[in-house]
Amino acid sequence: MECKQYFTKEQALQKAKQYCAYQERCHSEVKEKLYTFGLYKKEAEELLSQLIEENYLNEERFAIQFAGGRFRIKHWGRVKIKYELKQKQVSEYCIKKALAAIDQTDYIKQLQKLFDQKLTTLKAEKNVFIKKRKLQDHLLQKGFETDLVRALINKI
Repeated sequence: MECKQYFTKEQALQKAKQYCAYQERCHSEVKEKLYTFGLYKKEAEELLSQLIEENYLNEERFAIQFAGGRFRIKHWGRVKIKYELKQKQVSEYCIKKALAAIDQTDYIKQLQKLFDQKLTTLKAEKNVFIKKRKLQDHLLQKGFETDLVRALINKI
């Protein structure tokens, strides 16, 4: 049998505030957390509104922080970041703001760095087509735009 904790609305609000204060969260994450506290939809929605009003929860702030972190730490491209934010049910407006917050110069530098790193691992590959395909696959999998990746690969 599953042991679920139930909290009063006030206890749930305090827990949710701590949850949001620890790190930026998106609305869907907080809503899920509130449901695990045994709250009903109406109560969860009310607490969500209160958290937004008190600025514990800010989707735009979350999106910008998420995008920046994934770009700097995991070296993801905009395509992958956008996909992940959509998975977290972040609004289109916030996604656009978050992607715009990534510096274009840093973005191109990061793409070039990943390209160079992958190229050094492919030194032994003699077939230029296979080399290009592997480079392209690697950079696309990291979430960089097709046109930027192609432009780099065509320089080989």
